[in-house]
Amino acid sequence: MVIIPAIDILNGQCVRLTEGNYGNAVYYHSDPVEQARSFKALGIQRIHIVDLDAARGEGKTNREVIRRIRETVPCTLEVGGGIRSEEDVKELIDRGVDRLILGTILVKDPDSVARWVSRYGKRFLAGIDARDGEVRISGWQEGTGIPDTEVARRAKNMGVCGIIYTNISRDGTLTGPDFERTVSIAEISGLPVVLSGGVSSEQDIRKAAELENQGIVGAIVGKALYERKINLASLLRIYPQPSQIEW
Repeated sequence: MVIIPAIDILNGQCVRLTEGNYGNAVYYHSDPVEQARSFKALGIQRIHIVDLDAARGEGKTNREVIRRIRETVPCTLEVGGGIRSEEDVKELIDRGVDRLILGTILVKDPDSVARWVSRYGKRFLAGIDARDGEVRISGWQEGTGIPDTEVARRAKNMGVCGIIYTNISRDGTLTGPDFERTVSIAEISGLPVVLSGGVSSEQDIRKAAELENQGIVGAIVGKALYERKINLASLLRIYPQPSQIEW
C-alpha cells in the first residue's frame, strides 16, 4: 500500500479544503517546500501536489513553488491542477514532475490526452473527481453530467498509468473514504486506482490495504495528517514504501 501525503497549494501556502469549497480553506503554517522535506525525512517516496489556483483557472503562480519542491526532495511528484494545454505539460515535465494528473482536459478534450500519452509516454494519471457519481471539473466548481464510471472506461483506452479517484463529498471531511465506489472504478477501468478523499484514520489505511487485490494501489492522505489524526511514521513502519512505482 503506497501512502501518498498531499500538499494542496493556494496562494503559495499549504491549505485543506472541505468538499472542494474554496470559501472554507484552512491555511496551515507549514511552507509547502518544508512540508515536502518533512515527508521525505519520514520515508515517503511519493507526494501528491495540487495547484488549487490553477485548478480553477486563476493562473499558474504556484509553479515556482512546485519547482522548489522538486529541487528539495527526490520523491516521485504527482501534480494536478490546471493542466489544460501542451504548454502546461511541457513546463511541468521540464520542471521535473514525474506524473501529471489530468482532470478537466480528460473530460473536455480526450483526444489531446491521447496525443500527449503517445508523445510523452507513461507520465499521466486520470484524475476523476465526482459528487454523487457525477464528474466535476475546473477545481470541482463545474458539473459535467457525465458519470464517473464513463470517464473510467474512457481512461482505460487512453494509455494513462492509473486513476486517482476522489469522492468530493468525502474530501476534507475526515468521515472515511468511499471504498465501494473506488473499487468499482478499479473494476471498470482495469487500471491501478488511488483512493482519495475522506481518509481519517490508520484504520482507513488498513482497509485500503486489504483491497489491493481489487485494484486499490494507494491512498492519498491530507487533512488527517495536518490535523495529526494519523501518525505517518508508525504507518510507514507497517507499510514500507517502494522506491519504484510503475504507476
